[in-house]
Amino acid sequence: MRTVANQTFSSERALYNSKNLLVTDCRFEGVEDGESFLKESEDVVVKDCFMDLRYPLWHNLRLKIVGGEMSERCRAALWYDKSVTIERCKMNGIKAVRECEDVAIKDSHINSPEFGWRSKGIRVEQCDITSEYAFFESSDITMTSSVFSGKYSFQYTRDVNVTSSVFKTKDAFWHSHNATVKDCVLDGEYIGWYSDGLTLVNCRISGTQPFCYCHNLTLVNCTMEGCDLAFEYSTVNADVVGNILSVKNPLSGKIVADSIGEIITSDSKYPSTAEIVVRSKTA
Repeated sequence: MRTVANQTFSSERALYNSKNLLVTDCRFEGVEDGESFLKESEDVVVKDCFMDLRYPLWHNLRLKIVGGEMSERCRAALWYDKSVTIERCKMNGIKAVRECEDVAIKDSHINSPEFGWRSKGIRVEQCDITSEYAFFESSDITMTSSVFSGKYSFQYTRDVNVTSSVFKTKDAFWHSHNATVKDCVLDGEYIGWYSDGLTLVNCRISGTQPFCYCHNLTLVNCTMEGCDLAFEYSTVNADVVGNILSVKNPLSGKIVADSIGEIITSDSKYPSTAEIVVRSKTA
């Protein structure tokens, strides 16, 4: 493997179409403001580099990034790549990952609006992600031991598994298909609307109007804090520990909780056949 070390590049396509290359302790910046410095490359390792230029890593195959930083100016960093691993990296540019396949990101800081769009096979572990929109229209996603902060995440996604993670969000999982969320905290509003096959296990959920218009929704051993007007027009099987502020017009299924502040079954446009059960308390 050829090595390029301790250099600064600012020109257009500085290392274009490279193969079997280690790029270490380099800086991609400067007055030439060149784009696409490692486009169309294969079997490249980028280690402890500073990236301050646009569109640096497009159409790459078998790319590894270890350490280093992508600045806010490093927009649209990874597009159309396959077989990518990223470790201990700071990713600060908008649209950092899009239309990629087989991407593993570990122990990294991500601050990127519109992160992870239209990609397949994304694995995220021990990361903190700040993004206005994350994982839009992506599939085959695994996220574990991570924190998401932002407005929206996992919209129009398919085949998602999230474990031991925290969401500080407005909403999440809208229109998702076949998503499973375990041992997580979801602090937001309007969680899970229009989803199909969304399953939550051992989760703590908070915020107004969760899980409306859902199909095949399952909650197992979850808590719901400050959740009002829940489950409207959803088909649901929910086992909730503790209280639900209010349940409104679920379509069908069964909802069980220790207590429910209000059950609203009036003013429904559709027939509601759901069974709603408040657990009996024993002395």
